[in-house]
Amino acid sequence: MGEHAQKRLIRKLDLERFLSQVASQPNPKVHLEQYTVSEQIAANMLYLAAYVNDDIVGKSVLDLGCGTGRLALGALFVGAKDVVGVDIDRLAIQTANENSKNICLADAVQWVLGDLSVVVGRFNTVLQNPPFGVQAREADRAFLVKALEVGNCVYSLHSHPEVDARLIKQLKTGQGFLQVPASPFLEKFIAKHGGSVKSVYALLMTIPRMFDFHTKLKHDFVIDMYVIKKNSS
Repeated sequence: MGEHAQKRLIRKLDLERFLSQVASQPNPKVHLEQYTVSEQIAANMLYLAAYVNDDIVGKSVLDLGCGTGRLALGALFVGAKDVVGVDIDRLAIQTANENSKNICLADAVQWVLGDLSVVVGRFNTVLQNPPFGVQAREADRAFLVKALEVGNCVYSLHSHPEVDARLIKQLKTGQGFLQVPASPFLEKFIAKHGGSVKSVYALLMTIPRMFDFHTKLKHDFVIDMYVIKKNSS
């Protein structure tokens, strides 16, 4: 699949269709903030990484906190060379493995059950949708530290610093992403751990009512995708 995908640019719509085949978390756990990244966000993330920054095709890719494997399998679809997905939740890994079998990519990806400490080695690119820290404060920071430890390039999703109705409207009517300024705190934290923020893109996230404390049938909000480069030592 990877070698074939490298020969042509995949349309974003086709990428979304492929990603829609990847089943989401069957029993999401609130304490792990298990919100499956949408097909639209995953497609925008992979499209920007692959075709704007050349960080996917022919590269080694780590999906950190992979959930059911949407980003990992999408990376393979657009032409990644080697892909590893890591998650602490056994059911998520089982579902990711089933997803990879269902779309005939089981032999092309390695799934690892474990926490961040099991990840070693080096990867060209890290993709991650970490917990935003709503349930466990600062949960996303450990993911950033690990990603910068093992990756040369990092694509990381984080909460947008404020509710911005105008930005939500722009994202709904535009191409699905807009460049925005970095959070000064995250920029400083990333620099402290050996990285530089190259760009930040606002994306629209829509989640259905999943847990008892959700009061709406669906909720639209903005998340930010940070494109980070590891500083050369």
